[in-house]
Amino acid sequence: MKNTPFDLTGKVAVVTGSSRGIGRSSAELLAKLGAKVVVSSRKADACKEVADGINAAGGEAVVIPCNIARKNEVEALISDTTRHYGKIDILVCNAAVNPYYGPLLDISDEAFDKIMGSNVKSNIWLSALAIPGMAERGTGSVVIISSIGGLRGSTVIGAYGISKAADFALCRSLAGEWGPKGVRVNCIAPGLVKTDFARALWEDEANLKRRTATTPLRRIGEPDEIAGAVAYLASDASSFMTGQTIVIDGGVTTAAV
Repeated sequence: MKNTPFDLTGKVAVVTGSSRGIGRSSAELLAKLGAKVVVSSRKADACKEVADGINAAGGEAVVIPCNIARKNEVEALISDTTRHYGKIDILVCNAAVNPYYGPLLDISDEAFDKIMGSNVKSNIWLSALAIPGMAERGTGSVVIISSIGGLRGSTVIGAYGISKAADFALCRSLAGEWGPKGVRVNCIAPGLVKTDFARALWEDEANLKRRTATTPLRRIGEPDEIAGAVAYLASDASSFMTGQTIVIDGGVTTAAV
């Protein structure tokens, strides 16, 4: 992919929640395009499997475990990456949680705070630590993996949707603040994707049948189908794009019901 706007040779990318699902697919694709990738999630062993696969395929990856809900671990992720590679060019905020499935008004304070802390506050922490270095060099890209849950109401994952809507606003504000310094910030809003994270939704046969029936492409997504957008936003192919959200949902949010 050299000599194309998607070439990431010489770039350093940090991808949170990259031991599986969308994060893993994104890390693998960024590495394939030439980036040096930091694979990160809570479990080092799961990260090592991904990094080993990238390195075996001719790419370059290292493991720096991080629980994004813990500020000291977020700080260590960014500082250790900078110490190892000297810089961060691409930050992919993918890790997220959803510990509650049910009516919004029945959620406990603890569960709500956990969702907002991991899905919103951690992105602020990561950005605050990574963006200034990008700004010093006059270039950089932050990609926040949000969700169409931030665009639609839900009777079972309402708090998660609130956190993902907050990510849209976070993206727009950071884009305005840091655009003059050459740093771009964008979101991706996937629909239902076949990941372990969304297992409760796609393993429910009745829910899956309803979802696919109202989705123009008549199926749910695969992690690799989101990774391509991550690569686009991380690369110079999207050099004039910031503060935006790319919806990748098989058309479900455009379909008449």
